[in-house]
Amino acid sequence: MDFKLSTQPYKGTRDFYPREMKLRNWFFGKIRSSLELACFEEYDGPMLESLDLYAAKSGEELAKEQTYNFTDRGGRSLAIRPEMTPTVARMVAAKMGELNYPLKWFCISNMYRYERPQRGRLREFWQLNVDIFGCDTFEADLDVIESAISLLRAFGADETMFRVHINNRRFFNDAIAAIAGTDSEGSRKVSKVVDRKNKVPRENYEADLKALGLDDAQIAKIDALYKMDVMTATALCPESEGAKELRALFEALDKTGLLKYCMFDFGIIRGLDYYTGTVFEVFDEAPENNRAMFGGGRYDNLVGLFQKNAKISGVGYGMGDVTLENFLTTHALIPDLENDGTKVLVTRFDDVPLEAYTALVSTLREGGIRANLYLGNKKFGKQIDFAAKEHYSHVVIMGGNEQANGEVKIKNLATREEHTVALTALADFFAGEKA
Repeated sequence: MDFKLSTQPYKGTRDFYPREMKLRNWFFGKIRSSLELACFEEYDGPMLESLDLYAAKSGEELAKEQTYNFTDRGGRSLAIRPEMTPTVARMVAAKMGELNYPLKWFCISNMYRYERPQRGRLREFWQLNVDIFGCDTFEADLDVIESAISLLRAFGADETMFRVHINNRRFFNDAIAAIAGTDSEGSRKVSKVVDRKNKVPRENYEADLKALGLDDAQIAKIDALYKMDVMTATALCPESEGAKELRALFEALDKTGLLKYCMFDFGIIRGLDYYTGTVFEVFDEAPENNRAMFGGGRYDNLVGLFQKNAKISGVGYGMGDVTLENFLTTHALIPDLENDGTKVLVTRFDDVPLEAYTALVSTLREGGIRANLYLGNKKFGKQIDFAAKEHYSHVVIMGGNEQANGEVKIKNLATREEHTVALTALADFFAGEKA
């Protein structure tokens, strides 16, 4: 039976045509430049990992409901990576004694997560991960947060466009314990409800907390924390290690001039089980895109789960390419990437041999000029139309007469200016244009 295959990509994935690749490569390049300035080094890991890795390190929901997983021919349960933090923790644990700490690492890797596609969230995405390993103090938290701020500033963003919301899981647990008398497991269960606070109706939120044994007065005390600044909130549990970490971090943010980008937010939890200290999320401040773009935090115990008695702390964040693109588009921070400098099309005529044109193109490329020879035998006017549609800046024209005279005509497609230039001076002409 005859049938036609669909031209649509799998739901939640994207095709990247050259125009989309140009945008992606541009902002990946910006990210790399910003992080390399801060001495972060790039790494990567495998696309496939043991499913157990995510069940143990990220929680059952991610492992069972959000991974693309399968059993291979050897009977092993595998998953296509839905995130990078467990992988990098495994990598650090594998060479724990060989590495020089503190490590400052980053990667930009392809991920897959089975969830409902929506604005800012797809099933296939590229994610930036930034991590520091081997520093136990708040200075690593500060460095990581500073890298996130610097990265957005590298795109032209300022403090009116985004805000970093910061909390601390140790402080959260201590505050909940003080209010509700819970143990660590009880605080963890409360954290799951708080993490969903803005995603469910208020009555559901209250019902979930009451199901955990909290009464109206205790819920009201938690609600009050959402409106407090960091010093007022941490004064409720002044001896909490998390409170001390928060105060030190915010004092450092103030002294380094970064506080204008940041705020305390008791509602920031980060739902994954491995976070232990500072947690943060970066929010887009635009009313039409007012949402968390990315976030992360400290996960002191993760590497130790791979190696008995390991004592290597970690702090980091992940940012998806979809949310970054939405942010840049919302704030008009994407430049005109089509008209991006000198790009030359060499046109063709029947009375000039192919090798003369290929030599001309080689001369341009050897001079560092992007150049292309028109392929095919269309009329000159069609070649010019092609150049305009493909955003070439110049065309080089060499017919039989020009070849005989050892010269070419160069037309600037933006200004419509035309110059006659000797073949021997071709590369020099464009070098002058670039300057």
